[in-house]
Amino acid sequence: MSGLSFYLVDVFAQEKYAGNQLAVLVNAEGLSTVEMQKIANEMHFSETTFVLSNEKRNGGYDVRIFTPYLEVPFAGHPTLGTAYVIRRFIADNGERNVVLNLKVGQIPVEFAKEDDEEILWMKQLPPLFGKTFKTKELAKVLQLKEEDFDVRFPIQEVSTGMPFIIVPLKNLDAVKRARVNMDRLLEMASEVQGGILVFCPQTVDPRNNLHVRVFVDLHGVPEDPATGSGNGCLAGYLSQYRYFGISKVNAKVEQGYEVRRPSLLLLKARKIGDTLQVEVGGKVFLVAEGKLA
Repeated sequence: MSGLSFYLVDVFAQEKYAGNQLAVLVNAEGLSTVEMQKIANEMHFSETTFVLSNEKRNGGYDVRIFTPYLEVPFAGHPTLGTAYVIRRFIADNGERNVVLNLKVGQIPVEFAKEDDEEILWMKQLPPLFGKTFKTKELAKVLQLKEEDFDVRFPIQEVSTGMPFIIVPLKNLDAVKRARVNMDRLLEMASEVQGGILVFCPQTVDPRNNLHVRVFVDLHGVPEDPATGSGNGCLAGYLSQYRYFGISKVNAKVEQGYEVRRPSLLLLKARKIGDTLQVEVGGKVFLVAEGKLA
C-alpha cells in the first residue's frame, strides 16, 4: 500500500470544501480487497475509489468503489469524481468522455462546458422500479407523521445500479425533521438494500427545484451530502410519475445542507421509445493530492 498516489476531490460542489468528499487511489491493481476496504475505512468518506490501472480495458478504466463498510457496485459521486481524476491525471485531458468499468457495468461520463463552467454528466443505467411501501412503514423508520408524506405519489424502491427507497414529503420542515430509527430500519433490512431518499419541492435556495436528504445507514453512511446514484433514481421517479406535470425532467436538486456540505446536483430524464434515460451532473473540485505512507 505504501507509496500509492491518491487525490481528494469535492463532488457536486459549487466551491471547494462543499459537496461530497471522495478519495481516489490510482494504480491500485496490486491491492487486495481487504486492503482496499481498510483504506476506505481509514479515509472514512462516504466512498473511496480505486483505479486499478492507467490502461484502458474495453474502452474504459477498471474502478472499484468502497464505503467504510463494504464494496458497492455503483455510486454516483464516486463515478464523477473518479472520472475527473482519470481525465486530469491519467487520460488525455482533451477527451470529452471517460468511461468507467464498474461492477454494475460501463458508465460513461461526459465533460461539458456550460456557461463557462465545466459540468460532468454521467448517463446511468435505465431505472428499475421495485417494491412500493406503505406510508406508515416509512413514518416509523423516519420518525415522521403520516400527514408529512405527499400521498399523491408512491413510496417506491428504484435502482439505476444501487437501490434507493424514494420518499416524497410535503415540505422542507418534514424533510428536516426526518431521523432514522435504526431499530425500525433493521426490521426492514431485508427490504432496504441501499438507502432512503426523502425529498420535497420546497427549497433553501429559491433557484433550486427540490430539497433532498439521503440516509444510507446500512452501508455505514448515516447521511450522505450528495448522492448521484440516489438522485439518478429520483430523476427516473420524477419522470415516471410526472412529478412536474410532464415526463421530461430538467431539475436542480440541493442536498447536504443538514450536514454542512451544501451540494448541487443537476438531473435530466426523458423517455426514448420504451427506455427511460437518466443523467446526473455536477461540478468537481480538486482539494488535495498525496501518497500513502
